Amino acid sequence: MSDPVGKLPSELDQLPDRDTEETAEWAASLDAVAKAAGTRRAEYLLRRTLQHAEAAGLALPKLLETDYVNTIPTSAEPEFPGDMEMEAKITAWNRWNAAAMVTRGSKYGVGGHIATFASAAWLYETGFQHFFRGKEADGSGDQLYIQGHASPGIYARAFLDGRVSEQQLDNFRQESGGNGLPSYPHPRRLPWLWEFPTVSMGLGPLSAIYQARFNRYLQNRNIKDTANSHVWAFLGDGEMDEPESTAALALASREQLDNLTFVINCNLQRLDGPVRANFRVVQELEAQFRGAGWNVIKSLWGSAWDELFQLDTTGALVRRLREVPDAQFQTYATRDVAYIRQHFFGANAELVQLAGVLSDAKIAECFHSSRGGHEPRKVYAAYKAALEHKGAPTVILAQTVKGYTLGAGFESKNANHQMKKLTIDEFKDMRDLLGLPIPDSAFADGVVPYGHPGANSPEVRYLNERRAALGGPAPARKVKHVALPAPADRSFAPLIKGSGKQEMATTMAFVRLVKDLMRDKETGKRWVPIVPDEARTFGMESLFPSAGIYSPLGQTYEPVDRDQLMYYKEAKDGQILNEGITEAGAMADFIAACTSYATHGEPMIPFYIFYSMFGWQRTADQMWQLADQLGKGFIVGATAGRTTLTGEGLQHADGHSHLIASTNPASLNYDPAFAYEIAVIVKDGLRRMYGEKPEDVFYYLTVYNEPKVQPAMPEGVEEGILKGLYRFNEASSLESAPAADAPKIQLMASGTAIHWALEAQQLLAADWNVAADVWSATSWGELRREALECDEALLRGEVRTPYVTRALEGVTSPVLAVSDWMRQVPDQISQWVEQDWTSLGTDGFGLSDTREGARRHFGVDAQSIVVAALAQLARRGEVPASAIKEARERYGL
Repeated sequence: MSDPVGKLPSELDQLPDRDTEETAEWAASLDAVAKAAGTRRAEYLLRRTLQHAEAAGLALPKLLETDYVNTIPTSAEPEFPGDMEMEAKITAWNRWNAAAMVTRGSKYGVGGHIATFASAAWLYETGFQHFFRGKEADGSGDQLYIQGHASPGIYARAFLDGRVSEQQLDNFRQESGGNGLPSYPHPRRLPWLWEFPTVSMGLGPLSAIYQARFNRYLQNRNIKDTANSHVWAFLGDGEMDEPESTAALALASREQLDNLTFVINCNLQRLDGPVRANFRVVQELEAQFRGAGWNVIKSLWGSAWDELFQLDTTGALVRRLREVPDAQFQTYATRDVAYIRQHFFGANAELVQLAGVLSDAKIAECFHSSRGGHEPRKVYAAYKAALEHKGAPTVILAQTVKGYTLGAGFESKNANHQMKKLTIDEFKDMRDLLGLPIPDSAFADGVVPYGHPGANSPEVRYLNERRAALGGPAPARKVKHVALPAPADRSFAPLIKGSGKQEMATTMAFVRLVKDLMRDKETGKRWVPIVPDEARTFGMESLFPSAGIYSPLGQTYEPVDRDQLMYYKEAKDGQILNEGITEAGAMADFIAACTSYATHGEPMIPFYIFYSMFGWQRTADQMWQLADQLGKGFIVGATAGRTTLTGEGLQHADGHSHLIASTNPASLNYDPAFAYEIAVIVKDGLRRMYGEKPEDVFYYLTVYNEPKVQPAMPEGVEEGILKGLYRFNEASSLESAPAADAPKIQLMASGTAIHWALEAQQLLAADWNVAADVWSATSWGELRREALECDEALLRGEVRTPYVTRALEGVTSPVLAVSDWMRQVPDQISQWVEQDWTSLGTDGFGLSDTREGARRHFGVDAQSIVVAALAQLARRGEVPASAIKEARERYGL
């Protein structure tokens, strides 16, 4: 048999053919089928053969796309275990109240979304009635990532079960009075209900994957039995355009996270219009997930379509469904039957013949409303199959109509995401459609009423019985505080006493501290080191053999460095999460670990270390997600500052992360200069986050890669370290101290800049007879936070003096602040400094150079500090103006 003309070589050409005659017979058979029965029949046989091979476990590439039909046919659906009529009544009440609360709130102009929950109601209700495990049973229950725009439906259900009052519904999106409901899932705003903030689209699916992965981490490390916890993530098909939504699909399949299910509500609409106007988003998503190794279940068509598929003896209907783009199908959902007959069935003679035996009512039902996501039996079948599938995560692609049951003015309309209310007449039509016993008289003064069947009604009893059987209310967030004992002081002692003559970067000091803390008998196992594939950059390779790198497979190979002391060790119970090159993935890991105290009742102590440039700049949205979720842990920006990472240049030069971090109210931001400061900050952080009275905060520490001698901690500086400022070295302590009447200045520095300030202190004394005291500013942000609190207290009539003002009390000389950050970082506190103030910083883009060259370029090195100090004193008349020019010439500036 000759090869086809133009045939490209393939991998099969590299494999030996042990029976060329048999191969030729298979090819000839296929040719014969195509010739006798047509190419469509040949395609069908090939697809069925591949499906059979996959089911038989043969090692063949999977089909990336299946027909545009339900994965589970009606004949294979399991028996529905609940009272479908009762569940329909419950769902109807939830639909009504979700629409009512948004409509009633619209008179205040606060907005809200109606159409999303209307399309997804059965996706949630079926889960609540039969699948979602609560937290009152054994274990941790399930973790539910609710689609943000569907929140009104969740509030409506909480109203039905008595957890939310009518007053709270009326205060939807009006929280300032103290009895309102946040617009979207926000644990910080409603911590008894919401576990996961999800409305920053794309972060929900990413976090769900890493949450499922962290559940396995806890299990494999024997910290918590999470075998019965399942992660459910509810998403919109439009949301899947966010790169974060699909960023970790391969991780989920690679680690066989069958404790994870994505439910994608495919209503074919995003915020402004069709998701894939000229294409088919369901097929695209199927290919994407199947290609990544996920189990895919499609629930597209309601039972009304069964008759059509039975009549489709030639496959014409299935082929037509596969070729119609999303936008056209949305049009069918809003047009009359005549239009559908002409434009859908009129595509070919086979479909015209099929349509000829269908009634107008049947066609209208199929194209206007009959979708798999609107039928509890089909949703139940998909969920059950997802839980029973082992060895891979599952995605359910459920097709729905956006705005379903809200009336023709809403359903499938491009603008329905922005439509905030229904008219009274539309509500009455909706009432009649849902069969709710709400009389016309209830619409007093044109206000739509809330509906409730009564606390002792059959609907509420049924709802409560089902939730009791599944382990209590859901969603729900329950925190049972477990205080961790403080680590022994011996872990902190090496940093407190200093490094002697040995030089050590503060990055290494932090890593050494954590390594010692991980040996603590009480809390050592609770540390979770997280790093995005740069552990060796930060000197963490010593942790590899001792703590191990987490892998659910263990180590299936012999590492190339096995004979070395610090070899690359992976283990099923490994403690380190080394994520690869993904700051977003590492941050999602961090969030899961930071909130384990609430999710699983197991407080963990994560520290996430990364290039400071690639933290707040690249993943700040996740930092806000962490704050929303009330996470606790240490974020460590290593190789910090704009001038310390020699030669790397602009892309690696961070001069602004502290400024971004300062915008987050839950982030406590420190820029320690010395190892002992790190010890004091970490020790207090453990107390504040994990002690008897835990706070919902997290820490951002910046550490540097510049080796320096680390001094021992002076006495009495702990308070200043934690509050953000203390005097480290007075001019009078210098060997050649300036005269008592010499001009004075205060040099205030943070992080690695303390060393330039100390050198400038020496130069000012030796060359210019200027006395400079050097202050360590461990946290510009904490100084500002405390000062703002004092300002707020003043508005209440309480007079409080900010700490920074008190610390400088009695100082008459000016202040010069310097750091390896842009000037706006230290300038945060300038308004509370009563002395003359100026600052130096690294504003502008970074550049590749030596440390010395970069610092001279930005004007923050010791010599530049001296010139700036002299200029400040010259303005006060305390040194001659000529000293400025003389200094510049002397130092070559």
